[in-house]
Amino acid sequence: MDAIVKQALAKWPNVPHCYGWLGLDARGNWYMRDDRTQAQGAFKVAKGSLLRHDKLIEFIQRNYDQDDQGQWFFQNGPQRVYVELEIAPWVWRILDDGVVCAHSGEVVEPTGCLLDEEGKLYLVTSRGLGLVHTQDVGLAAEAIETGRWEPEDVLAGDLPARFGYVPSPAAGQSSKPTQPAS
Repeated sequence: MDAIVKQALAKWPNVPHCYGWLGLDARGNWYMRDDRTQAQGAFKVAKGSLLRHDKLIEFIQRNYDQDDQGQWFFQNGPQRVYVELEIAPWVWRILDDGVVCAHSGEVVEPTGCLLDEEGKLYLVTSRGLGLVHTQDVGLAAEAIETGRWEPEDVLAGDLPARFGYVPSPAAGQSSKPTQPAS
């Protein structure tokens, strides 16, 4: 977590959490979801505006974490902005040399490989569960064919409970989502 974020938390410890305003899609892209977008439905239905500002994306990714309930969030200064997940908390990229990186750029080492009923491929790492990026499925297939990874069949609906993450923190909120702090 950035030092400036830690300082803001210490200075303003009781800022309300924000739900529904930020989403991570199956390709590792971040989306901002305003009131109008949220009114159109869940993140899988209405993604919102694709974030393109590199410095903002880097800031989000450096301050991306999960709470004790398995809800993923971006610590935006003193405010937690909970993230709507299209599929999983991580999206893995596979480099030509077989190295696996998170959508945030962090290098990880897979400890498990899963294949769901729709043919989506996931890797388990010490950082948690993530979906293999669609552009890297060919490289993943090579890893499977050479015996580097052996996929276990799973049901996609079982993954959140099995790996302890909440796809939609906003769905658990009874009131209107809190707007991000300005």
